Amino acid sequence: MTVRAIRLFGDPVLKSPTATIDTIDDGVRALVRDLLDTVELPGRAGVAATQIGVGLRAFSYNIDGDIGYILNPVLVEVSGEPVPTGEGCLSVPGLWHDVMRYPHAKAVGIDLDGAEVVLEGDGLLAQALQHETDHLDGLLYLDRLDKPTRRIALREVRESDWF
Repeated sequence: MTVRAIRLFGDPVLKSPTATIDTIDDGVRALVRDLLDTVELPGRAGVAATQIGVGLRAFSYNIDGDIGYILNPVLVEVSGEPVPTGEGCLSVPGLWHDVMRYPHAKAVGIDLDGAEVVLEGDGLLAQALQHETDHLDGLLYLDRLDKPTRRIALREVRESDWF
């Protein structure tokens, strides 16, 4: 079991868009094992590859005990009216702010065999799909906050023990 350390706000890998996985090799299989091991810890809904320092398009999820992964995910559908949704991030520990998120989301990608994976749902799954694909596009949830809230959040980051 390899639980990888989570990269924190300020690490350049978190702001870098990820590369598509073109070849499923031993490195990608090891990445998936590490993502799954890392997301299994309590209180974790998702871990993007960038959060463990890897610039590839992959993430794992842990929603209500359903643990899995997706490679090359693309958010293909969001629906409903965006609503303020309380959100935190392993890469920005200790902060919690409302982010506008769609109540329904659908992502499509592949698994280690190259077979299509479709993840679709409401609530926490929809939030995780949006949050994790943002990570893979080089965005943190702080980037989605309105200006006054973002100002407060960045001050909280600067005042945190981990920054």
